[in-house]
Amino acid sequence: MKRRDFLTTSALGLGAFGLSGCYREENKISDKNIHIKKGRVVKLKLATSWPAHFPIMGTGVDNFAKRCKELSGGTLNIKVYPKNILVPALQVFDSTSLGQIDAFHSGVYYWKGKNSAFSIFGGMPLGLTSEEMITWMKFGGGLDLWRELYGKFNLYPLIGGTTGPQMGGWFKKPINSLTDLKGLKMRIPGLGGEVMKKLGVNPVLLPAGEIFTSLERGTIDATEWVGPALDSMMGFDKAADYYYTGWHEPGSILEITFNKKRWEQLSDEHRAIITAASEEMTGNMLQEFRYKNAKALQELPKNVQIKTFPKEIMDAAKAALSEVLELESKKSKDFKQVLESYNNFTTLNKKWDDISTKNFLNIRS
Repeated sequence: MKRRDFLTTSALGLGAFGLSGCYREENKISDKNIHIKKGRVVKLKLATSWPAHFPIMGTGVDNFAKRCKELSGGTLNIKVYPKNILVPALQVFDSTSLGQIDAFHSGVYYWKGKNSAFSIFGGMPLGLTSEEMITWMKFGGGLDLWRELYGKFNLYPLIGGTTGPQMGGWFKKPINSLTDLKGLKMRIPGLGGEVMKKLGVNPVLLPAGEIFTSLERGTIDATEWVGPALDSMMGFDKAADYYYTGWHEPGSILEITFNKKRWEQLSDEHRAIITAASEEMTGNMLQEFRYKNAKALQELPKNVQIKTFPKEIMDAAKAALSEVLELESKKSKDFKQVLESYNNFTTLNKKWDDISTKNFLNIRS
């Protein structure tokens, strides 16, 4: 039965029973829903930090907008604008905050300059996986803290995807010791960038479209991006031979974030549809990343050498991470509060994870 037919039939049925009080109440609901169905279409502008139809992340938000339109019966029309069409890739936060656009899709770690606590919501080096991050956010209090802090910028965030475990980066020369990292210019954002900075690296923040050219021309010496699927598409294997396994982004979170005032103006139905579509996108994106990374790994060209960072470097990274977290906690009460919530969940989760997932993977391997 079509939704319009269902609403009409329901209203007629109530009238036939002559239940005047109930009828008036139900008729209000029906009239409201019919208004949503037949009334003006709500149009929203959403800008991204990715090129048009960029695989997985870009196509993920394209499908999100399509699902919102489908689920709303055509009354919710979200127009997706790729980077640099309405605003530059790394200005979507400010533009949405000011109400120049309605929403954006990007990576949370890009905004640590606004508030260092935001980098925790994007994912922690040597920390929680995607599944664990989402669990902390939805059930451990992370999402409430995120919305509280974003609210100060007139923003309302939703989880808008996740990458799963990321690779550690592409290097033009092998990294055999801490000495090899000294002075290295590397594209790496978020807390991972802060850790690498303590190890002697010069971290650089670049949007997707500028990374390959910078690596090829030697403007940067190394870069991390995501994983085999997107990294191969970006052509990094043509500019660097050494591909290192990851540690800095075990479960990065992406975001669908709305201007808070605009979000509050939406109907309950449209907000519910957006929320449902964002959760669907998050699950689909994680699964698509896993499948396509596994496939792309088998297709890497012969010049690419998969390597793991030496123990000396990983031990130094762990020590540097502790220093970064301690320093940021002293500088920012927001960072300290979010980190405490994150650590509380990590402690709660660890024992169960050790005897379940970790134990099973050890047995399976």
